[in-house]
Order: sequence, then structure tokens, then C-alpha cells
Amino acid sequence: MKSLEIEVFQCRSDNYGVLVHDPETGLTATIDAPEEQPILDALARRGWRLSHILTTHHHTDHVEANLALKEKFDLEIIGPVNEAVAIPGLDNSVMEGDEFQFGNHTVCVIETPGHTAGHICYYFPDDKILFAADTLFALGCGRLFERPAADMWHSLQKLAALPDETAVYFGHEYTLSNARFAISIDPDNVRLQDRVQDIEEARAAGRFTIPTTIGLEKETNPFLRATDPAIRRNLLMETKSNEEVFAEIRKRKDNF
Repeated sequence: MKSLEIEVFQCRSDNYGVLVHDPETGLTATIDAPEEQPILDALARRGWRLSHILTTHHHTDHVEANLALKEKFDLEIIGPVNEAVAIPGLDNSVMEGDEFQFGNHTVCVIETPGHTAGHICYYFPDDKILFAADTLFALGCGRLFERPAADMWHSLQKLAALPDETAVYFGHEYTLSNARFAISIDPDNVRLQDRVQDIEEARAAGRFTIPTTIGLEKETNPFLRATDPAIRRNLLMETKSNEEVFAEIRKRKDNF
């Protein structure tokens, strides 16, 4: 089985567009559809034809181009069952534990409520690739709009349980802001210190910070580290539950 080919590009002001191509079958998916023209440009650059939209959640900056792209291509839109009524052009809805084939590649659906009530992520286990959208960012996680902190903490634990080498493609370029926040509550983390420097250099040079890996996030992302004794001491929350510590981290980031 040939490896998937992935094209990453910018959409809107800070969204990432991601195309996934199976070279054996010619199938091409866009992970969400934040903006039509950048997606069309990326397809033209690679000489690919769009066959799928894999929708993660209903926010406008992730579904805005669904219908326009569906008019241009004979494609299938797949999205979360718990947000089915809000996904434009949805053909098939999926839920926790569902699997489907993308060409010769298996796709597993992971429900990750928190940012929205029905958010899902797409995990390609044979390829060790996760498309996390607005659940897990490099050094961050999505804001809590529709579900409480405890739900997001549980969702993030599902993702943290994936193999450390899993490549994580996320929905927004928030990494520099996330890094500056992370070091403010985890200042003695040497791995994080090095990563912050790398990120500052990358962004100054205009380079993307995508993808990350599950292993790297477990070492440096404070939203996955509510159990860490140093972070708990820094927050004066040594006796609090993991969910309470996570909620405090999220609250502090909201006001950072």
C-alpha cells in the first residue's frame, strides 16, 4: 500500500487547509472546507480531483465551501452525526467507533466533544495520521463553546492514547500564541523551552508549524498535562482533580 500524500496550505486568516490523496486510487479528500479558492488552487497545483470532504464540526470557517465544492465535483461529504443538521451538503454521518475506507486506507472516527458538542476527528491507523481540527492544536486545544471542560479533557485523553508517533494535523495556526502561554505555566520544562525557540524561529521565517505528533504534545502541551506535578504546583492546584486543573488552564488561556 502506497503512503498517503498530504498538501497543507493556508485558508482564510489562520485556518489550515489540508488535502489527503491516495495515489493508488486517485481519491482526494479535503479535511473540512474553510475556503473555496485556496482548496481549488491546491488541487490544481497537485493535479488532483476532489472526491471527499471530511467534515469535523459545523463552524462556518470549516464548512463554508462545502456547497460550492460539491457543485464543482462529484464528491461525498462525511461529517459528525451529532451535528448532521448543521453540515451543509452532508451525505453520510458518522459517529464514535465507525470505520470506513478511503481508497485502501482505513479511517476511524473519534468523537471529541468540547469545542463543539459533536466534533469528530479522523484517524488513519495504518498511516498513523490524525486530523484533529479544533480539538487538539500544537501546544493548545480548542475553546470550549458547547461542552464543559470535563468533556474536552476526556476527548483529549482519547487522542493522547494514540501512538506517540502519530502525526497530528490541526485546524489553525495558533502555535506561537499557544507556545507563549504554555511556557508561562510550565516554565521549567526544558523540552518546551526548546520548542518555543523553534516555533519563534519558524514563524519569523513564515514556516508552518504543522504537523505535530502525539508524543511531542504529551511532552509539551499543557492541555494534555493537567496531571503534571510541576504545572499543578505552579497553578496552586496540587489537590484538585484533573478536570479542575484542565479547566483552569483553559480559563487562563482564554484570558492570556
